[in-house]
Amino acid sequence: MLSIRFSFPERLTRPPVPARQDYRIRPYSFSQAPLRKLKMPEDTKLVHGFDLHQEVILDEVLEARRTVWIATANLKDMHVAKVRGYMPILERFDLMAAEGVRFRVIHSELPSRPFRDTLEDCGHLIGGGLELQICPRSHWKMAIVDGRFAYMGSANFTGAGLGVRKPQRRNLELGIVTRDPGWVGRLSTLFDEFWVGNYCADCGLRDRCPDPIVSP
Repeated sequence: MLSIRFSFPERLTRPPVPARQDYRIRPYSFSQAPLRKLKMPEDTKLVHGFDLHQEVILDEVLEARRTVWIATANLKDMHVAKVRGYMPILERFDLMAAEGVRFRVIHSELPSRPFRDTLEDCGHLIGGGLELQICPRSHWKMAIVDGRFAYMGSANFTGAGLGVRKPQRRNLELGIVTRDPGWVGRLSTLFDEFWVGNYCADCGLRDRCPDPIVSP
């Protein structure tokens, strides 16, 4: 029988044990985030929470005078406050459309049933005030108002994203709002390139697109 003998040193040497690391999650304040040190153009800032609803929807979208361009993945019914209670934002859009404001919306899925039901009663929107383009690849979120203000961020055009929901029920979203002409111009160009079908010709999801902007 073959016998194999291994010899070991009397004491094995081990690498030094690193100092114990503290991986506990520490309380973190958004106001202390390094993002506030980023150099942004003037009239450009980071917003989150209810400030998104206030600064994007109330202060800008509902105050539009000419155009509102919106890009989103999900498109759902959203409510805004009125004197008493709340009303669908589409009803406000309909009043704005009667004054000449024109809306364009890019979305990736069929709008929610409440959105469609409300839209059926908005004569100025369905009469030409609102244009919708569906694209399965649309996952960007932005809003451009009158060519002078823009929002880009994580929030869809939904109640949980940009709506008036309570803090405990709304999504945790953030984004950037800007009035810088360079940023607004670039976002407007990206939106317009999509709107005229620049992404259609070589799109790999044409077989899933219910209504291509540009026909093959």
